[in-house]
Amino acid sequence: MRAMRQRRREQGLRELRLVVPDPRLRSVRRRLAAQVARLTRDSEDDALTWIEAVSELDSPGNDETR
Repeated sequence: MRAMRQRRREQGLRELRLVVPDPRLRSVRRRLAAQVARLTRDSEDDALTWIEAVSELDSPGNDETR
């Protein structure tokens, strides 16, 4: 594992671990359904605008450090 992490670091990669809700659980699916039901068109438009803005950070040729 140590050698693999070192190779990744040399490639400019960094390990990232995520903990996410388990969609197999009924309680998680119910909570997600309730959240989806509360979505509005305006909030969706705001989210998509934000996603488009931050995606420009990853566009080719943008080598700025963050």
